[in-house]
Amino acid sequence: MSTVDAIVLAGGRATRMGGVDKPAIVVGGRSMLEAALDAVAGAARTVVVGPQRPELPPAIRQVQEVPAGAGPVAAIAAGLGVLEECDFPTELVVVLAADMPFLSAEAVDELVRGAEESGAAAVFAADESGRPQYLVGVWRRAALLDGLAGLDSVVNQPMKALVPVDTIMVTLPGVADCDTADDVRKARARVAPLSLEEARNSLRRNLSRLPIHTSAVRTARGATLAAPLLAAEALPRFDVSAMDGYAVAGAGPWRLRHDIGFAGGQRPVGLADGEAVRIATGAHVPEGTTSVVRDEFSRIDESGVLTRLPDTPVRDDVRGRGEDWEPGDLIAETGTPVTTALVSTAVAAEVSSLEVRGPIKARIVMTGDEIRSEGPLRTGQTRDSIGPVLPDLLARWGIQVLDRVHLRDTATGFDEVLAVAADCDLLVIVGATGGGAADQLRDALDRTTARTLVPRLRLRPGGSTVVAETTAATTILGLPGNPFAAIATLLALTPAIIEGRTDRSPARPVVGPLVNASEISGPVARIVPARAQPGGGWIGDPSVRTAHLAGLIDRDGLVVVPPDAEDGALVEFLPLPS
Repeated sequence: MSTVDAIVLAGGRATRMGGVDKPAIVVGGRSMLEAALDAVAGAARTVVVGPQRPELPPAIRQVQEVPAGAGPVAAIAAGLGVLEECDFPTELVVVLAADMPFLSAEAVDELVRGAEESGAAAVFAADESGRPQYLVGVWRRAALLDGLAGLDSVVNQPMKALVPVDTIMVTLPGVADCDTADDVRKARARVAPLSLEEARNSLRRNLSRLPIHTSAVRTARGATLAAPLLAAEALPRFDVSAMDGYAVAGAGPWRLRHDIGFAGGQRPVGLADGEAVRIATGAHVPEGTTSVVRDEFSRIDESGVLTRLPDTPVRDDVRGRGEDWEPGDLIAETGTPVTTALVSTAVAAEVSSLEVRGPIKARIVMTGDEIRSEGPLRTGQTRDSIGPVLPDLLARWGIQVLDRVHLRDTATGFDEVLAVAADCDLLVIVGATGGGAADQLRDALDRTTARTLVPRLRLRPGGSTVVAETTAATTILGLPGNPFAAIATLLALTPAIIEGRTDRSPARPVVGPLVNASEISGPVARIVPARAQPGGGWIGDPSVRTAHLAGLIDRDGLVVVPPDAEDGALVEFLPLPS
């Protein structure tokens, strides 16, 4: 497709959807703008017309029609104006609206072939019902320029005013547009479940970032650096002894003085050639020191003369100023998680505050009349066996749990929970994600016009998982009600949620061979408990009961087993917290 240029229309007022940013609506793990850009990924040049989108790569040109919201013809004119400034213009120009979640590169390729073979002024797509889609087309550049030049004004003109007489219609799948909220709901209902990797990528790309703020170093654990961590002071700040021993001047032997240098104490006076002074690890070495001779390499005779023991290595056990880092040196990149190690290092570098996103604040919601946390169980009830452990699990990633609540099965319960969710960054809801009579979470998400980023997972267990984002930018993680399925999915998705919300660099996966993969794998990916093998790799459990967590006792973690895997296949390992 490198023989064409592309104009992607990503503006408009979306009046029938309440003025939302329609191209940013996510269907099937990617936004409709991403779907359009994927469809023209092979174009020579691409222009996106609409409000500025900083997340787009620099190779994609951007422009806003004037005035903003002046209609598709004005947007096409603005996009073509950018392309006309480029060298080596192409004969064909693809024009797409970013409101078709199922548009494919193959469909665009077919339109391009139709234009190349027919010589028509424009080739447009028609949906399965035969309805023309004038904002899915391939134009001859000359015809598009002539059409625009023939209009008195491009502002608020209908597309039909631009369509030439010499056109061809090609019926294609995936070109139905989403003009209303109901269209979006229907499109999402058509979406196939996402693989675990597709779901993670969707969360990393599409979740709203938390705002950047300044945090004291000691309270920032669990957050993510929003700016590089630079040393404020050198380490060491001055030349110090790396070992207990003697600071010496010259080649030796040395006359031992009676003073001693202690860490944190006064610096000994300078050494003259042939002098030595007793010194402790971390003490500031005196001026004139040429090396430090550690205790085990030295000997002192009766007259107080220090010599190096024969056949011992000659080492300079002095740590020079700035040996670890100098002021301004980079210690950690933007996107690095604020861990215990980073906090300690920042303190050592005399850094008192950090620019960060997070840590994430979460609320846990346990659902169902059948669940009881405390007190005697009544007929039909079961004990809440995972609610009490969820705060500890989330704390493993530095997530701060605000509270844990129990939601009864009522018609408006989820609406009420979602309405007050703006005070937290993450709402972890356990249960009500399936299709049963009491499973009302998905309907409530639709009623609140939440963006669904992960509709379902192609994973056993955990297929009913849903991840969405409210209009207040709260992430909703809907987990299956079965305890093992809930915990397994939590372990698999939480890191990607943190990466998406805090712009954290993706963690390196732990991968190794699964000895008995063929015994476990099936037509879809599975997640099962596993034990580490002494020689490397893991042995997974072929079956697991999901109604409790007993299957995790005496196991080292979980493994994600790909479909139809053979013995020894590489699998991802998710360690269990202790």
